[in-house]
Amino acid sequence: MNPDLQQLQPYPFEKLRALFAGANTPDIAHIALSIGEPKHASPTFVMEALARELPRLANYPTTKGLPELRQSIARWATRRFNLQALDPEQEVLPVNGTREALFAFAQTVIDRSRDALVISPNPFYQIYEGAAYLAGAEPLFLNCYAENGFLPDFSEITEEQWQRCQLLYLCTPGNPTGATLSLEQLQNLIRLADENDFIIASDECYSEIYPDEAKPPLGLLQAAAAMGRHNYARCVVFHSLSKRSNLPGLRSGFVAGDARVLEAFLQYRTYHGCAMPIQHQLASIAAWDDENHVIENRRLYREKFSAVTDILAPVLPASIPNGAFYLWPQTPIDDQDFARRLYEQQHVTVLPGSFLSREVNGRNPGSQRVRMALVAEPDECIEAAHRICRFIETL
Repeated sequence: MNPDLQQLQPYPFEKLRALFAGANTPDIAHIALSIGEPKHASPTFVMEALARELPRLANYPTTKGLPELRQSIARWATRRFNLQALDPEQEVLPVNGTREALFAFAQTVIDRSRDALVISPNPFYQIYEGAAYLAGAEPLFLNCYAENGFLPDFSEITEEQWQRCQLLYLCTPGNPTGATLSLEQLQNLIRLADENDFIIASDECYSEIYPDEAKPPLGLLQAAAAMGRHNYARCVVFHSLSKRSNLPGLRSGFVAGDARVLEAFLQYRTYHGCAMPIQHQLASIAAWDDENHVIENRRLYREKFSAVTDILAPVLPASIPNGAFYLWPQTPIDDQDFARRLYEQQHVTVLPGSFLSREVNGRNPGSQRVRMALVAEPDECIEAAHRICRFIETL
């Protein structure tokens, strides 16, 4: 067996199952705020497009994807991130959701013969860590605390570490914090990538869920274009329809940016066997070409954030994030104890923050925090908030 597999930790939801083992719950409906699976209705017109194209099951898809899908994605990204242009032939690649792409990307760009370092935020999406280990690299985690706006403090990285870095994972808006990087911060990282010859992989799959219609989160390609770097050198972004369009089961997203890097990624993916089914590609075009359903999606999240934070405010203050659909409140007791007792007493599931983080320099930035995914219907989220209040009053 590959010895690197021994370095992988159980996934957060495996830890959660172990935490809840043997728990007795009250006879009330379970409400899950633990997993970031959107529960809003999938767009009807996308499902109709998918059904209409089912005869394409008779055709093998290509790894590079249909030209019309890449063109649709390029139009959307150019419009959304104020780009001068995005070449659908060389700078866009469809992927089966960002999870598999974020993992596979490290396998493409890491040179394991060079004592590679992969830098990522902490807490983080666990795929970053697994991707680093399976590519033969060492992960370096940057703690994200409230005092830094839940963003990594890149000044902590030494010159030697920047020189060893081959891949920097960003997540903006962040999972689980919802924090977003500024234009200045993104551009500073691009300059550091130039100086130290590493690639930036920006996970932006939550970019279309934000509270203010006038202030959408910035993207890495947008920062590069604002610098006049229209070839997006060393910059690659990852986007998905899962959160934007409530289509997690479609497994549809894209990677875009540096054409030189994407050429190598396409070669890797051709061997790996990652082609998106044609009917999924054609349904994806319908989703990327429509913005109305995304605006409505954001409206629903705004309503839930407003209602839930108002209910929780007296006992568990939580800030509405710049992006994504999570709350990241501090708990009055240990986060794992909080999650288990809440589950036992109120049949509500939240995810302990320590499961999403690693201890660095003696501190786990997820400790005494929980992640609450406001993905359920509004009535369920509101009921969960009331149950959480009742639970905290017993502490």
